[in-house]
Amino acid sequence: MRTNLTLLSLTFLAAAAQAQNSCSTALPITPGTYTVEAVNGPEIPAPICAPNGVGALRTEWYSYTPDADYSLTVSTDLPQNAGRDTRFHIYEGACGALDCVGGADDAGSNTLAAATVQVSGGITYRIAFDDRWSALGFDFTLSVGPPVVTQISFSPVNITVSGSTYGAVDMTGDHLDDVVSVTATNVNINRQTATGFSIQNIATPQADFPASWSMAVGDIDGNGWNDLQYGAGSGVTFMLATDDGTGFAEQSFTEYVFSQRGNFIDINNDGDLDAFMCHDVDANVFFMNDGTGTLSFNQGGLGETCGNYGSIWVDYDGDHDQDLFVAKCGCDPVDILYRNNGDGTFTNVASPLGFADNHQSWSSAWGDFDNDGDMDVLVGSSSSPVHKLMRNNGNGTFTNITAGSGFDVLTGTSIEWTTHDFNNDGYLDILGGGAMMLSNGDLTWTALPGAPGNGPIGDLNNDGFLDIVAGNIIRMNSGNTNKWLKVVPIGVVSNLNGIGARIEVTSALGTQMREIRSGDGFRYMSSLNAHFGLGSDTQIGQVRVIWPSGIIDIVENPSVNTTLEVVEGTFNVGMSTREEAALEIFPNPATQVLYVRGATGPVPVTVTDLSGKQALATVLRNGQIDVGGLCPGIYLLRADLPTGPVTRRFVRE
Repeated sequence: MRTNLTLLSLTFLAAAAQAQNSCSTALPITPGTYTVEAVNGPEIPAPICAPNGVGALRTEWYSYTPDADYSLTVSTDLPQNAGRDTRFHIYEGACGALDCVGGADDAGSNTLAAATVQVSGGITYRIAFDDRWSALGFDFTLSVGPPVVTQISFSPVNITVSGSTYGAVDMTGDHLDDVVSVTATNVNINRQTATGFSIQNIATPQADFPASWSMAVGDIDGNGWNDLQYGAGSGVTFMLATDDGTGFAEQSFTEYVFSQRGNFIDINNDGDLDAFMCHDVDANVFFMNDGTGTLSFNQGGLGETCGNYGSIWVDYDGDHDQDLFVAKCGCDPVDILYRNNGDGTFTNVASPLGFADNHQSWSSAWGDFDNDGDMDVLVGSSSSPVHKLMRNNGNGTFTNITAGSGFDVLTGTSIEWTTHDFNNDGYLDILGGGAMMLSNGDLTWTALPGAPGNGPIGDLNNDGFLDIVAGNIIRMNSGNTNKWLKVVPIGVVSNLNGIGARIEVTSALGTQMREIRSGDGFRYMSSLNAHFGLGSDTQIGQVRVIWPSGIIDIVENPSVNTTLEVVEGTFNVGMSTREEAALEIFPNPATQVLYVRGATGPVPVTVTDLSGKQALATVLRNGQIDVGGLCPGIYLLRADLPTGPVTRRFVRE
């Protein structure tokens, strides 16, 4: 093997040839053109970064250590390589524990390969060419340019699925997003691992109503394993995960429901997830949780007429409870927006806020598009001639700002509209209408050429950039040099998933906001983690989590490019002004002593596990309880106060 840039002695040339055969002795190179005489090194690359799976038997290894941040391009797309078939992978990290940065197969002319990735100065990257298709020699170039800050692209990665792929969400309890596909009798999970995906198939009882229209995910019984809600053309089915996560129990309701979008949400804010389902031909339905995971059917009060398609629960007015917006189409296309009055009742305010028109839509994308602390919305069209972009004025009103936004000239329509920050620049992009509209940061958007369509959205290789699933293909986000943060909320008093929580991240860019939702867009279930792009910011001032319970946790100065788990009450700084706690408990999680504030005098206290079995009965004295004898797990504490019983959820570590 030889380089075309540098004359080497015969002795060094022979050593270099051998050095390229393993990761640990990869040949260091600089920008230029190189020749691989044959692919014959015995060390097989792992993990596989380029598309088209395993099958390589031989590899040639190179390494590159940039002196600054660059945009790095590796390419075999050269005239002299005509007729060759090449594939390569780009890694960072230590040999034996490599992480994918990029890769290519058939991304250049015909069967040649090219890829551009972002690299950081001082970090060593390894490039591995394998013989997946051919062991013949070829030339390649390595070149660098200025780092790309906002540009992204998506590369296909094939996976094996069984059924309809409706989810990109954690199903295994490790807070890494998995790919979830379902049939009437099976849940297929492509579980994310450090080296790719492992496939798990869990047989289920026959679903009376398979997921033909939508799927939602959430832990409705608080056992630590996510449950599934299926929306079908004639009813609603729930698949409830067993306490060990190895199976599901089926629960269906006999009532006829022409299901559309479904959600998990704590409707009455009692700490337990309930469920909601849009009804196409009648009033919407919802299922209330009695605290044990047992659901009861209810209808009416949250949309009374037909044409209900895309529901999303969102705190539009900033009072820290969840309101309901339903994009409507067909027989009654007048959208509804139900304000949560905070007392168990809801009021439709769509008309005075400018939403009650005949705009035909199947879904909407809600997010803080201008990072000013309130929720704006793009009501995307499914068949109407225009889309509708509404800016939240922060005073309970909205202004239509579609003109000049980019959505006034977007002619594509679709049933799916979602919003996420795909290029990590700190501003929400919008996916729908056959386009990925990248935010310009000023309430205008520009279409990204060649972007993938809608599907479940999650970080499926744990690199901090959001990917999109389309059946058995993951459109992996190439990423860029922008920084990021993922926040995983773990509820204790609130529901375990933290659904309905508002998360704020403050950095030099300003303050961004996300809400945890089960079900956005029309059909799919995306990640339950909160994802934030940070642009070039290398420091975070504060993360603030406002829980449905009213508890507020503040985390100071977390690191960038990491995942932050926040257990409710761990960083507790008090209750929101909307909530006055009758009882507070801390620390949570607890190890030996649980302190109770808000109770005076001897108070009878019982502690039960999540199955309802009593684990402790005592009398609260001096504001503390010894919980050291409890097994690790999640418990409910009930204190019989003079004003009535109060229940709080806590974790025993």
